[in-house]
Amino acid sequence: MNPITINTAENNSNSNSNLNLTTTTTTVSSTSSSPPSTPSRYENQKRRDWNTFGQYLRNHRPPLSLSICSGAHVLEFLRYLDQFGKTKVHTQLCPFFGLPNPPAPCPCPLRQAWGSLDALIGRLRAAFEENGGKPEANPFGARAVRLYLREVRESQAKARGISYEKKKRKRPLPRVQDPSQPATTTLPTSSNATSN
Repeated sequence: MNPITINTAENNSNSNSNLNLTTTTTTVSSTSSSPPSTPSRYENQKRRDWNTFGQYLRNHRPPLSLSICSGAHVLEFLRYLDQFGKTKVHTQLCPFFGLPNPPAPCPCPLRQAWGSLDALIGRLRAAFEENGGKPEANPFGARAVRLYLREVRESQAKARGISYEKKKRKRPLPRVQDPSQPATTTLPTSSNATSN
């Protein structure tokens, strides 16, 4: 058992209206000791992304404050990040345009992958609001940012010959009846059904 100490301050006023602070210490015993919780990978990444964006704003010429940051500044940040990308995006003039696995190297640029940018914007959007920003003023949720992400997704899908369609939920295949067995029919049961 690890004791937890809580310090509290009480206000005691005397007849001269002077304020005296008295500190009391209370010790509470805890029956279960739990280690301090460590942030998740998502929370750590969100914090790193938020710090990176803040650094970008400070290094911007002229420096920008978060209060005047707009969707246009977010787009500028995303384009800036492209120089650190690792995803080959073929140009329309490239002979490998539209091929998912090109057979040889080419001089096409490396870019940030659409999925990385989409996840980054989601984390920054959440971090903005967690750091006191109003949802309606969130530059990461601006229409221009959503349109840019859609454009990047579509252009990368064409250039790389891959589809970014949402994965459909797999439904169980219908059972095939063995023709040697007699056919059986099961009727659905209903809680409101009445029997005669």
